[in-house]
Amino acid sequence: MSPVTPDHPSRAGGVSADDRPVGRAVPARRVPAPRAGGSPRGRAPLPVAAGVAAGWAALTSYLPVAIVLGLVQLGADSATLSGTVRTALAGWLLGHGVPLRTESGPFALAPLALTVLALWRLTRAGVHVSRAIGARDTRSPRRALLAAGAVGMAYALLGALAAVLVGAGGPAVSPIRAAATFAVVGTLAALVGATRITAVTRLLVARMPGPLRDGVRTGLVAVLLLLGAGAGAAGLAVATSGGDAADMIGAYRTGVAGQAGITLVSVAYAPNAAIWSTSYLLGPGFMVGTDTAVRTSEVSVGALPAVPLLAGLPRGPVDGLGALLLAVPVLVGMVAGWLLARRVARVAGPERAPRRWAQLLAPAALAGPVAGVLVGVAAKVSGGPLGAGRLAQLGPVAWQVGLVTGGVIAVGALLGAAATRALTRAPAQ
Repeated sequence: MSPVTPDHPSRAGGVSADDRPVGRAVPARRVPAPRAGGSPRGRAPLPVAAGVAAGWAALTSYLPVAIVLGLVQLGADSATLSGTVRTALAGWLLGHGVPLRTESGPFALAPLALTVLALWRLTRAGVHVSRAIGARDTRSPRRALLAAGAVGMAYALLGALAAVLVGAGGPAVSPIRAAATFAVVGTLAALVGATRITAVTRLLVARMPGPLRDGVRTGLVAVLLLLGAGAGAAGLAVATSGGDAADMIGAYRTGVAGQAGITLVSVAYAPNAAIWSTSYLLGPGFMVGTDTAVRTSEVSVGALPAVPLLAGLPRGPVDGLGALLLAVPVLVGMVAGWLLARRVARVAGPERAPRRWAQLLAPAALAGPVAGVLVGVAAKVSGGPLGAGRLAQLGPVAWQVGLVTGGVIAVGALLGAAATRALTRAPAQ
């Protein structure tokens, strides 16, 4: 083999300079720059991203309201397009918790199905804005707050605009109140999505003490089980009174489209009914007007509006087998405690020594206050006035529901966790 000399350049690593065609330049290989949180080319200005995301969230939550209320007003001779648009905007504002001032008094009973839809779309808006500014997986709380705050500001402007349009020819709405409410709702909901997509949520969960993390998780599970039991009880009550509900819908005489719209409006208030039913199972019950009470030990109501959901109201106090309903919240707490004990045992593993009782009972006890706060907040937002007359008070008393929930879930979770621990594991040394 002949040695490599300057007259015979090596070809290792590519074509030599002598082999390149004369007069043709070979472009240098471009090495991509490392990306941190997204490519700079794919980023969008924060105001543009927030405006587009907030606008899309508003549109996708407003259109269902416009369609439903359009069906309700379809058979009315006096219905106009501008009137339907303003009515839909009023319902959209109401779904965000903005009260309306009508001739008969304040109207503030929010349809929580619309509220849930709006919160979900705002959560997605927080995700999209965080991606657009390159904050994905950055674990930066500052950037998550920045994205959420921008969405909240853009959403506040849309809320104020909607309030001005509604007030021009419909119920009186305060633009300042609407802007403030939309800012808070938009920021908090977008922050949920922003912290998730930026991995801040995982960072916070990892830094949270184990008992606190287990207690919050158990409280959330208990709330979901409680609301599920309440929704099942409410659905069963309406189903058994289906004839009365159908008669109420037929009494409106609005045609097939109008009756479909009334049914969809009732569906929009179904989460409210589920929360009221949960309060009924817990004991405090709820009101359907001033000086009324609907609870397991007493049912005192007067004349009610022709609303299909109210057809499922109980006729009197529970007796006989109906008294078993009182055990549902305790059973829910015991199931949550059982799931907590199973998870703690699974995390510990069979090869490790069993945890001490305090490491299990502390999160079980903490689940009570967590569930109490969440159910109390749900009870608060589920009620509201329907005018200044007899229907000025509807829904549960939030502090009573929260207090009872906290105690019942804490006791049930402690019983369930302790029983599971005692029956499945040897006593701790």
